[in-house]
Amino acid sequence: MQILGKVLRKFREELGISQEKLAAMTGLHRTYVGSVERGERNPSFQSINCLLGSLSKSWSDLGNALDIEIKK
Repeated sequence: MQILGKVLRKFREELGISQEKLAAMTGLHRTYVGSVERGERNPSFQSINCLLGSLSKSWSDLGNALDIEIKK
């Protein structure tokens, strides 16, 4: 799940928002967002969907970014 976290962090940083702000936007706890980004948690489908929505990203965007990371 570290690749997923890396991609989600990249999306967040592209928007210039903090983990705290993203947490507030999603209703998730800041420590949860951080642990997902570090690959320490296995987020649920709902949590990923919520994060993607708040980051204005689609599942296709996520899939494409994961493909790129995997190929590195």
